Amino acid sequence: MSTIVEMQGVRKDYPLGKTVVHALRQVDLEIEAGEFTAIAGPSGSGKTTVLNLIGCIDVPSDGVVRVAGHETAKLKDRALTQLRLHTLGFIFQNFNLIGVLNLYQNVEFPLLLQGGLGKAERRQRVLEMVDKVGLTDQLKQRPTELSGGQRQRVAIARALVTRPKIVLADEPTANLDSKTGYSIIELMKEINHQDNTTFIFSTHDQKVMEHADRVIELIDGMTVAAEQAESASA
Repeated sequence: MSTIVEMQGVRKDYPLGKTVVHALRQVDLEIEAGEFTAIAGPSGSGKTTVLNLIGCIDVPSDGVVRVAGHETAKLKDRALTQLRLHTLGFIFQNFNLIGVLNLYQNVEFPLLLQGGLGKAERRQRVLEMVDKVGLTDQLKQRPTELSGGQRQRVAIARALVTRPKIVLADEPTANLDSKTGYSIIELMKEINHQDNTTFIFSTHDQKVMEHADRVIELIDGMTVAAEQAESASA
């Protein structure tokens, strides 16, 4: 396998009035293509910041972030947009579906942003992904007509319809009951095995961590070894 995400000595600071919040401090990590990886840690540990940096939503204050071979801090806005559109897929804990669009239109939307596909090919891609997440019978329903688990499945279909190399999921089970959350993680893992898509998800749920191939733990903005993590949480 080849390395698809790399962080070297990454620091991320945010100004807050006259003080500076150190969200990440010297983070080093490597993720191989096809991995199903959890970024774990308590609230405020830096999980979302790591995903934002990998997702090209932000750049580091110091250090290097490489995504699919590209050093993100050196890319211009247009190149960053292209990397997000063609290499990355996003799944959010609040689903972020567009309320005025039905299920089909929500899943099709990133393909319209991406451009380059005709209507027939877009339709084929959308129907294929909707079938994969088991929602073919709900194609014309809007988000308000769907359960939380169904909306998260729509979000997964939307993230995958562009056939990204990397899918980033920020607390994908946070707003779901445990049974539905389990099924969502199982679905993500199934797609990971079928298509070799790299999944990187943040969580503080121990049951969700158990489904990951590897867990990278953060405490106070730093990656820690397993034995350190255990002693810190004891």
